[in-house]
Amino acid sequence: MVNDTIADMLTRIRNAGLAHHQTTQVPATRMTRSIAQVLKSEGFIQDFREEGEGVRKVLVITLKYSGRHRQPVIRTLRRVSRPGLRVYANHRELPKVLGGIGIAVISTSQGIMTDREARKNGIGGEVLCYVW
Repeated sequence: MVNDTIADMLTRIRNAGLAHHQTTQVPATRMTRSIAQVLKSEGFIQDFREEGEGVRKVLVITLKYSGRHRQPVIRTLRRVSRPGLRVYANHRELPKVLGGIGIAVISTSQGIMTDREARKNGIGGEVLCYVW
């Protein structure tokens, strides 16, 4: 039983990238699906799909590599808000990750989105993680 599914997902993606694996499996929840969708739309992962059924449902995430030496596209994944210390920001206080090169994944009342989308929509929320 994992208490922090988001941290577990980020750790599995980070470890798979460091080991140069093509895919990794993450327990499927609505939150992990939404984060995977944001990572795919921002170009950090190649694709993801659901496998299994019931409690054994998993997301199979296909990682993306670049260059001749197959460097992972995702350099760093950092969990910001965690169960012991929640971090919230309004639309004016949303962080810019590496001056706009990276993204912050935000959980808002309108769903999971990047910091750019949340700023454009004028809504804040919980800052889940930074990706670059």
